[in-house]
Amino acid sequence: MIFYNRYINGEDGRSVYSDIYNLRQEAFSDKYFDDIQSVLTETFNRVVFNLEIIFSELKNINYAFKTEFQCNSERPLLRPLPDTDELLVKLNSATSDFGQIPLSLKLFYKIVGSCNFAWDYDNRPEMFWKCADPIQINSIDDIVNYVSDDDWTEYLSEALEDDNSQSPYLELAADYLHKDNISGGPPYSIQLTKEPSIDGLFLNEPNETTFINYLRICMENCGFSRITNAEYENDYKEFFAKIKPQLKNI
Repeated sequence: MIFYNRYINGEDGRSVYSDIYNLRQEAFSDKYFDDIQSVLTETFNRVVFNLEIIFSELKNINYAFKTEFQCNSERPLLRPLPDTDELLVKLNSATSDFGQIPLSLKLFYKIVGSCNFAWDYDNRPEMFWKCADPIQINSIDDIVNYVSDDDWTEYLSEALEDDNSQSPYLELAADYLHKDNISGGPPYSIQLTKEPSIDGLFLNEPNETTFINYLRICMENCGFSRITNAEYENDYKEFFAKIKPQLKNI
């Protein structure tokens, strides 16, 4: 359990995950896989811990979460659904013609569930923080419903034909502009891969990084990946001072 021991003993997660990614397909071998899965499990348990702390404090400061839900993806924080395993089978089947879903996303749905810290601009137009990019990962049941439709297959096939350089993807969240009710760019999406992968690129997101590193950036910024952007002059320091010391590094 080399990677896991390094991780729980406090080594920077970036270093541990860098070594894991460098293994490529060997990461799935009997020599490494159990160890790596333990690291990912610990990572997502820390994400759960952090999200609950952030969510609680945001409620305390009267942050405007949605309170009326048309689907599970609109809920601020939702633990794993009872039928997550069955939904993952359906998701794998629906996306198999395009590629494979990274292990990181599968474990996210099994351990974390889903989250949506976007501001409820319909009921409270004046926001605390502008373009702060609150964390949002759509619920697996809503994604399965979306990709199970023949229209999705046709849509993605046409998108890939129009741009030969584009990789197959699965949409997971609105971009930071759409979250603020501003016309923006394409949804944040995870890259589907030809071969099994531990993690995948998180496409269209400004940091141009992997899914796990996107979550790491969100946790380092108390749930809001762009909140420290000086362009927007967000008054976040009091919130950070209370929350950051309580959060676990991932």
